Amino acid sequence: MFSKPTARALAILDLLMAHPHKAFGLTELTRTLNLNKATCHAILSTMTTYGFLVQDDRHKQYRLGPSIVAAGNAAFAQFPVLEYARPELEKLTKELSIGCGVIGRSAKHLVLLANYGIPKPLDFPFQLGLRLPNAGPLGAAFIAWSPAKALEAWLQSAQKADEFDEKLDQRLRIAVIGIRARGFEVTLKTRAEQELELALSAGRLNWSLEQQAQSTQRYREALCSEDYHLNRIDEDRQYPVCNIAVPVFGRHSEPELVFSTGSIETSLSGKQIIEIAAQLQSAAKNVTLAAHSALGLGDTTPPFQ
Repeated sequence: MFSKPTARALAILDLLMAHPHKAFGLTELTRTLNLNKATCHAILSTMTTYGFLVQDDRHKQYRLGPSIVAAGNAAFAQFPVLEYARPELEKLTKELSIGCGVIGRSAKHLVLLANYGIPKPLDFPFQLGLRLPNAGPLGAAFIAWSPAKALEAWLQSAQKADEFDEKLDQRLRIAVIGIRARGFEVTLKTRAEQELELALSAGRLNWSLEQQAQSTQRYREALCSEDYHLNRIDEDRQYPVCNIAVPVFGRHSEPELVFSTGSIETSLSGKQIIEIAAQLQSAAKNVTLAAHSALGLGDTTPPFQ
């Protein structure tokens, strides 16, 4: 079931999360979210009453409130390895001059939980809080270390309901095998990324959870017909890389998070890809071992090592 009143409140939170350093007035919120002014004001007043938003007394603008911080800390506890990720990724962004992000997953979504070294909030694909479908071909860095049953479900999720694309199935199986063998995922720039970036940018003026979901779903579907994963890496060749991603493990054998690069402006040689991936893996290993030590799991070797 879908609840429009709930979606309106979530859209306000979603917009403010994507612009954490910006405050919004009532008029701007109603225009951006395409909401009735009275309805929007009632939602804002209720959320302010319970501390999920705060309103500036002088300018009457709204921003995220302390109850959101408490909720965030509670959610943060579900990802204990995040505590150790910040220093590693902040160091890495300085060394590489490339933004890095932390991606988590739920049953239906891949979510950007944190980013470092990104100059602008909407630099694709690092819009904080961005949700992408947790379905093939997306999320391969998670699924490569998942059980066979989860892999088959992921492969099926990439297929259209009314037909089976054997070539797509084979392509994704090869990609997963390569990712598991190397220990990292490499994706290439495609037209689909450009189209999604335009859709997300348009959302600055007309923010809609439904439209974002539709845009990200179209993006996922478009990737199924593109050369998205880089399976063979020749050190001397140049590649138009979109992302390089490595798994981060917590208590279990499946990845808890994924560290991913972003903001790669120029093509990379195969040698550069391997070097960047090695640095990402080193950071992921340090975070995994620190988390294992804190959880009393000892110096367990991460599965990708």
